[in-house]
Amino acid sequence: MEIELKLALPPGHVARLRNHPLLKTVRPNQQTLLSVYFDTPAFDLMRRRIALRIRRCDELWVQTLKAETKSVGALTSRPEWEAVIANGDRPDFLALPLEALDVLNGIKLDRIAPVFTTEFQRTTWLIADQASQAEVALDRGAIHTETADRALCEVEIELKSGAPEFLFTVALQLMDQIPLQVEPRSKAQRGYVLCGAIQPTPTKTICPAIRAEQPAIEAWHAILQAALVQLTANMPGFLEQAHDTEYLHQLRIAVRRLLSGALLAKSLRQPVPQWYQPLRELMAGLNAARDWDVLLQQTLPAMMPLFAVSSENHAIDNAVLDLMHDAALRARRQAQALLREAEVTRLILDIGCGLLTAPIDMQQRDAKDWAKAVLDQRWQKLCKRCRNFSAMNPQQRHRARIAAKKMRYTADAFASIYGKQVESFMIALSALQDELGDTNDLISGQQLLRRLPVRSAKLGFALGRICGAMEGKTWESAGLSGSAWKSLMQSKLFWHT
Repeated sequence: MEIELKLALPPGHVARLRNHPLLKTVRPNQQTLLSVYFDTPAFDLMRRRIALRIRRCDELWVQTLKAETKSVGALTSRPEWEAVIANGDRPDFLALPLEALDVLNGIKLDRIAPVFTTEFQRTTWLIADQASQAEVALDRGAIHTETADRALCEVEIELKSGAPEFLFTVALQLMDQIPLQVEPRSKAQRGYVLCGAIQPTPTKTICPAIRAEQPAIEAWHAILQAALVQLTANMPGFLEQAHDTEYLHQLRIAVRRLLSGALLAKSLRQPVPQWYQPLRELMAGLNAARDWDVLLQQTLPAMMPLFAVSSENHAIDNAVLDLMHDAALRARRQAQALLREAEVTRLILDIGCGLLTAPIDMQQRDAKDWAKAVLDQRWQKLCKRCRNFSAMNPQQRHRARIAAKKMRYTADAFASIYGKQVESFMIALSALQDELGDTNDLISGQQLLRRLPVRSAKLGFALGRICGAMEGKTWESAGLSGSAWKSLMQSKLFWHT
């Protein structure tokens, strides 16, 4: 079983890594590695989350088969089988043990052929403390397909013996001097993207597979782990494809789920994790970018019929849109810069390390019993926030929206315990969120527009015109119908079955 941390290294910091006190006194080993990755024309191995490669190591050809990866944030573990084979032309399936062949069952082995290669120089250092040993590897090179190339510069820290926490200790020591970044994607994943087998897409909510009889503490960690995986999975997409605003949306959902999950510690008589407040600060730094995305892509397009565009004001309308898009671009770049900061990587490593060991549960509750208590608590809070629903003011609607989100995250987290019983309740809850969210988006949009710099009277008039229309729309929705809330109130509370 391979257990490792994978972190991206900005190329300009390679020398600082080599001279780091943790590595400087250790004699490094260097190799140039050429790896050929194999799959069928239909990419059957990839679809099963299997990687099959042949790597040239000095004068030897080493075949490696890796089965499906399990991740906890930046930490990954996966079954792996290696064997020295005669040459690198094609895989030698006779060299695989029976358990590895079982992983390949049903795949036409004669259809397997090369799909991409990686070529890089690997420098390794073997470091240890009294109880654990790990290999730090610096990989610099590229991924090659028939039509494209992609540079590689990353650090892998692989556990050789001892506790996985040692990997985080090593990574955090390296980060005292080097700005490492989370890189959840394997070389194989990036190779498949480069050759067109995978179209990168944002990672949506991952619902943990919680069992009813599972200890509550383990279930709590599973909830946090699922949110952490979603967070790290969306970070590279937002940093590399920020024009796809869904990456930021899903990233923020993951952060909110982590924050909501952290507060569940209280229900288990555990302290709220120390990373809770830094994560809240990270969320605050991402808010403006997402608010601009919502304003430009959802709120304004829905309101355009309210604005009569004439030849007289068309030019100034374009100037207003340009001003908005410039502000949105600045907010997006600021959010990207924030995620690249070393403190964010350190935060993610702290969360991941903390999830390796579950605390002692003095209550010894099972997951279903705990779920019922938590869902009851969330439901009572939502009912309190939605009292006199149709007469709520904007501030009250905002608090109700937050309570509905927390109810949604908690219900999602425990969904695997209850199965299909969850569906009707979740549909009604989603409708309530939509109704409350529309009003909140209008208010957030007005706040963004009022902070824009006004460079001329015409520009100020145009901005005021838009704000006025949005404010009018906000007041139109002040008397909420209450139908969504009534529908949810009539839904069966699935956790009482």
